Amino acid sequence: MDMASDRSSTLIIVFILFLLLLTYPILGIFDESRLVWGMPLQFFYFFFIWLALIVVVALVVRKRKN
Repeated sequence: MDMASDRSSTLIIVFILFLLLLTYPILGIFDESRLVWGMPLQFFYFFFIWLALIVVVALVVRKRKN
């Protein structure tokens, strides 16, 4: 398997993983009335997932020097 197809299959797996993290059963865990710094806990979960997605995609598409 060449590098491009390996990278694209990894990105598909990452997409599916993060899509599952944003479905209702997982979001229901963070749907509480608890506030963190005056904001609902679910907002922090969304921002954390968004940041993690950016970091993981950046690591996958980074060119490797071999």
